[in-house]
Amino acid sequence: MPASMPKFSFGPTTPVAFGVGRSAKLADDVTALCGAGASVLLVADPGLPKIAERLGEILKAGGHRVRLFTDVRSDPLGTQVDAAAEAARSADAAIVVGVGGGSTLDTAKFAATIARAGDKADHYGLAVHPLPANGLKKICVPTTAGTGSETTRVSVFTNAKSEKVWAWGDPLRADLALLDPELTVGLPAGLTAATGVDALVHAIEACTIRRLNPMNDALCHHAIRLIAANLRRAVEAPEDLEARGAMQIAAAMAGIGIDNTGTGIAHAMGHALGVVGHIHHGRAVGLCLRAALAWNAEADPARHAAVAVALGVPAQGCPPADLARDLAPAYDAFLREVGLPISLRKDGLAPADAERLAEVTMAPENKSMRDSNIREIAPADALRIAREVLSAA
Repeated sequence: MPASMPKFSFGPTTPVAFGVGRSAKLADDVTALCGAGASVLLVADPGLPKIAERLGEILKAGGHRVRLFTDVRSDPLGTQVDAAAEAARSADAAIVVGVGGGSTLDTAKFAATIARAGDKADHYGLAVHPLPANGLKKICVPTTAGTGSETTRVSVFTNAKSEKVWAWGDPLRADLALLDPELTVGLPAGLTAATGVDALVHAIEACTIRRLNPMNDALCHHAIRLIAANLRRAVEAPEDLEARGAMQIAAAMAGIGIDNTGTGIAHAMGHALGVVGHIHHGRAVGLCLRAALAWNAEADPARHAAVAVALGVPAQGCPPADLARDLAPAYDAFLREVGLPISLRKDGLAPADAERLAEVTMAPENKSMRDSNIREIAPADALRIAREVLSAA
């Protein structure tokens, strides 16, 4: 192998089932994984009672016993994961089905993974301790197209110290990701935009951070193309199942992307922005990448030029350096086009909060993401980027 070719690994991915109306076969999926008459813990977003009821009826009609758990919030608490794990134990569940956005899927995956263990969720934060290998089966049914939690080996949660941390490992991988565009139709325009931007950031970071992975790049670049072509349509025409479906596919692909290579500054600071200002995760990482993208592109123009082309920047006759410089303005224009709010002033944040934002970005729980970024992030860099995030209009 030529010395210039990178060494990389591309891990096995979560099985994916996609189709309009595909959720109607959920009971068959549970039977295939656990046998007939299985006990199911259905972890559902509390804001989706009709979808939870519909999937519960599908499971019951297929002969399964169902217990519903809905105590989930954005950036779920470790104690909520523990409660879901206890609910699975008390129901003698063989499988946990998560239906909702990323926080719900993260809770479902994590609860299924630790349900047979004696330790609480906080015990596994930041992968300090290995996850138990004897967890319950798990199916993820996303109702957003953004986090990619259905195809990752990570669950993000808030620990007892109010730190936004993560658990990671093979036991968190879902046994099936079930993608049904019909389940995303009711998502409001603002959340459709924010979650779609989350998927876009995943795809961009996964193919531009330190870890070179040509196989992963193929997935990420196509995810970017799908999002560029479909997110605005999904926002403006929520009943368009073709656009919704394309976004679900893109989000799942981007999830595979970050599962193989990780994330960078957008997530390190995006997590911090969630702590400091309680900003929705998708919007937070989108705004943080906006502030850091031109700076990152200077470190590797060729890889960022490829992202620019995938995003739709005209490439004919343009050298990579020029395309890389065009990426940040094109990305900013795309965020505005899909209606993502850029200014954080209405959220109660101002440039005076930059030092606090930079401080949390440099906290230990964000180190792995900082270390993966294409450029080393010193405290001064974090402060400069934080000021850009908080002063944007």
